[in-house]
Amino acid sequence: MRPAIHSLGRLALCASIVCFWWWLADQPLSGEMNAALIVGGLVLVYPVVWVGRRVLDRRPTPGRAVWITTLVQFGLGFLLGVPILLAIFTHRHWPGPVLPVPSGIGLVLVILTGAALLLTVANLAWKGFGAPFFIVLSHKLAADWMYAWTRNPMALAALAFFASLGIWFQSLLFVLWALVLFAPALLTFIKVYEERELELRFGASYLAYKARTPMLLPRRPKG
Repeated sequence: MRPAIHSLGRLALCASIVCFWWWLADQPLSGEMNAALIVGGLVLVYPVVWVGRRVLDRRPTPGRAVWITTLVQFGLGFLLGVPILLAIFTHRHWPGPVLPVPSGIGLVLVILTGAALLLTVANLAWKGFGAPFFIVLSHKLAADWMYAWTRNPMALAALAFFASLGIWFQSLLFVLWALVLFAPALLTFIKVYEERELELRFGASYLAYKARTPMLLPRRPKG
């Protein structure tokens, strides 16, 4: 009964995030407010991650890690999702030089990186019985296929996807936003919080996987 209640709770949290995104998309925000949310949301990721880690380390047990992770990732759903949504919707109004790359090349990159991102989601669902963020926390350590090459293929594919969007938009500022602001916020969450909670939930199996597999940049699996 309890797992079913937890699942319904996560679905309700996901629905609230989607409803907020839907509402935000219709709001006539000023350029200054858009900029504040696009940048400020990513800046706020850092204190949320550090507070989550401190709470997690106060009493580090697998059961406690599950609900703390749900709350941390719920918060990050807003703090990462809102800047992404607004950046995509408002990029046409951003200043800065135009990238001298044909939009067709950018579109091809978006399709390829988007397909890679979907494959990482399918890989996690098939091998780890989980879904991105807190939708369904993985019940099993995903260490095969794409996850054998890098511990975070989903993050790598997401960063490549957003950089590709900037190339498609021909916006240097969007590419810089993806690499200079979004990437450090996402990787800080992974390094500071997610790796710790995976250690708590999967123990020695995760530590062995971590020792043989690079964090981000792919490497041929050993053996």
